[in-house]
Amino acid sequence: MRIDGNSAYDRNEDERRKWNYRYTMVTIIAILLIVAAAMLVWDNDRQWMAEENDGNNNTNINDERDEYLIGEGGLNVVQPVPTVDSRDTPAPSPKGSQESQGGMTSPVEGGVIAKGYSGDELIYNATLDQYVVHQGIDIEAAPDTPVTAVKGGTVTKVYNDDKLGITIEISHGSGYVTRYASLSTDRMVEEGDVVKAGDVISGVGITALFESSDPPHLHFEVLQDGIPIDPAQYVGLN
Repeated sequence: MRIDGNSAYDRNEDERRKWNYRYTMVTIIAILLIVAAAMLVWDNDRQWMAEENDGNNNTNINDERDEYLIGEGGLNVVQPVPTVDSRDTPAPSPKGSQESQGGMTSPVEGGVIAKGYSGDELIYNATLDQYVVHQGIDIEAAPDTPVTAVKGGTVTKVYNDDKLGITIEISHGSGYVTRYASLSTDRMVEEGDVVKAGDVISGVGITALFESSDPPHLHFEVLQDGIPIDPAQYVGLN
């Protein structure tokens, strides 16, 4: 009888252990499910907050961009580079004309014309070793000698020309444009800048590939309605 009692006790103890084990496993699984659900909710909340912040940031960026485009100075971004109105800037006049106030100053102080304007006539180019037309004048001067705007106007182009090197163009109204080439730098003015006569825009350089055999100089052109004309009649140089 004692043995049977012990056996019954042992069976009951085994049952209790099994139920305890099952309870423990169920509890652990439940806890894991709760943690997983909590992490999923937290991750969704974080993604939602990130998307909301991105939306706010994009809105701010768009607002700032819109404000920039329509604000002061923003019109230059969405419109072509402005030019000087001919009503505000008289057309240049040849030297000796009665309208001397419409003339141009020298782009290089103390410079001397080393090569003149040829028009349709061919002249010898030592660099190319052939005869070509020369649509401007070459004003010889030491490297980095200041180059100045010959008349008030708006900088319309700043670029590196394959033939003439670093080049700047300025519109003066009434169809007149001055072109400055073989410059030393393109970092002193930008497209859209409004300049006055005498403002420094660059320096004399040696960047003109097609005139590299010549001494340092400024290649200077004057165009009227896109057609080159002799600059010597507008600037006081010999």
